[in-house]
Parts: sequence; structure tokens; C-alpha cells
Amino acid sequence: MTPVELSRTVLHAVRCAVDAGELSVAVPERVVVTPPGPGGCGDYATNIALQLARPAGQPPRRVAEILLPRLVGLDGIGDVVVTGPGFLNISLSREADTTASLVREIRRQGAEYGHSDALAGQVVVLRVPYEARAEAVADAVVRIVATQGGRGEVEHGEPVSLRPVPAPEDPAPLGPDAAQWALLHPAPHDRPRITADLLVQREANPLFRVRYAHARCRALSRNAARLGFGAEPGDVGGADARALVATLADHPRILTAAATRRAPDRLARHLVTVADAALPYLPTVLPRGEEKPSAAHRARLALAEATGTVLAGGLSLLGIDAPDHL
Repeated sequence: MTPVELSRTVLHAVRCAVDAGELSVAVPERVVVTPPGPGGCGDYATNIALQLARPAGQPPRRVAEILLPRLVGLDGIGDVVVTGPGFLNISLSREADTTASLVREIRRQGAEYGHSDALAGQVVVLRVPYEARAEAVADAVVRIVATQGGRGEVEHGEPVSLRPVPAPEDPAPLGPDAAQWALLHPAPHDRPRITADLLVQREANPLFRVRYAHARCRALSRNAARLGFGAEPGDVGGADARALVATLADHPRILTAAATRRAPDRLARHLVTVADAALPYLPTVLPRGEEKPSAAHRARLALAEATGTVLAGGLSLLGIDAPDHL
């Protein structure tokens, strides 16, 4: 079960509780699920009970206890625990084919994986100074806000609402992609480093790792086609695969955070995390030696292709090209 599917499941539980008269509230448009915080447990947690408590006229913990039995036992959910003032902590069923479900979700949504309506109807006005980094950050924020259903508008003049630390020099000599990465990857309070290191194709360069991981994913698809097989979502075992799946599952949360906090650097760093999780996994995808393509190879390829989709989509939002060959 993916975070998107879990969010829909929790929302359905709320709707059922309202229909049964157990809660007297307006059903929200969406439910946010995130990794558990301190004191939490399980795979995901949601604060929906805290959000509904006041309009329901009941304590948050009581709202959580109403929702709990409507979640326990559903397909894909192994256990639900209420912690703190009313957080619902959800453990996914280990029998659930979470990898295949996630890969299918990414294949279905393509470049729109992680898009949501978190900012639906909102207009985000960004007032920035006439400065290269501020302009680049604002442009990226507009694109990222659009993935969450909002609309960004860029204005100039005082008082500014977005003022990252300016670049020490003109990044244009690095070329459009490296220059964009140099301006967007650091946190807003950090000064960008405009150096030729961003052009070097080696592991120390995070931009290279992201683009290389994407190119490797595309190359695997081409090589698999030559071997006569294609991708088919399925169960993929191994620690490397689990680490990669976790980063891909976190992509929707990262996009929402980058949009709401006006922080494209969060997306840039997340892409590095995805690439770093992908690179140890990718050598396991194709058959080796005398091996014949099997269902396991098709499932591994599907996960690799999903990874390439997330990397390409993320780079596009940052205004950076994702070449199929490096």
C-alpha cells in the first residue's frame, strides 16, 4: 500500500464514521500520512483525529478510537495504534505487496506521481529581489506549487517574501543545468558554491549521481528489451530494494513539503537520496551469466523504471534536463 492509497483508506474510514453517525463533521478533502514522529510507531502516522476533534466536539483520542476499528483488518493494514493525544499509527501488513503497489502507482501517474491537491485554490505570491538565485528559486517554487494544485505568482519589489543568500558570482558559465543545481540545491540560508566541481562526472558531484542514476535506469530498459523481456511490477526482495522503495514512497511527502515551505532545495536533496539508494540496487536488475529472464527480473526492472520516472520528474521541476545517456 502506497502513502497515497493509505491516505484514501483513512479518508474512507472517516467518511464511514460520519455516515454511521459516529462523527458529526464535514469530511475533509484529504488526509495526510507521514512517517511516525517521536513516540510513534509503525510505518505511517496521521493526525486526522486531532484535526477533526474540535468540529466533532470530542477529544482527539476519542476520535482516534472511533476510527481505529474501521482501519484494523483492512487489506494492507496490519495494525493500528493510538499514541499521544490522538495520533493514529499504522503498520502495513507484511503480506501486502507494497513494492508492486508503489510501482504500479508510479507507472499509472508517471511524471505526476506525488502531485496532490494540498494547495488547491491557493495563490502563492512570491516577492523577490532582482537577483539570479532569487529568480531561480521563485521559478522552481512556482512549478512545485503547481504540483500541489496551487498557483504561484512572482513579483518584484519590497517587502520581499523570498530572499535566499545570493550567489557569490554569476553561475551562467557552468551551463544551464549545473547553474540551476548550484542555485537550488543549497538551503536558502547557505551560500551557493559556483565551482567547476558541478561539471565533473564523478561520485563526489551530487548532480552527476542523480543524472547518472536516471541514465542507468533508462539503459536497463533498453538492455532488457534487447534480452527480450520487459517490466512487470511484482515483489522485490533485498535490503537495497527496500531502501529504494522507502525513498520513492516518500516522494509525495517531499513534494508537498517543498511546495508549502517554498523550498526547492528539499526536492533537490531528496533526488540525491533516491539516486544514492538506487545506485547499489541497479546492478541486480538484469540477468547475469547464463541466467534467463524471470518474473524477479521483470519486477526489478519495473522498480528501476519507476525510479527513473521519479528522478526525471523531480529534475524537470527544478528546471534541469534528465538525459537518457551520460
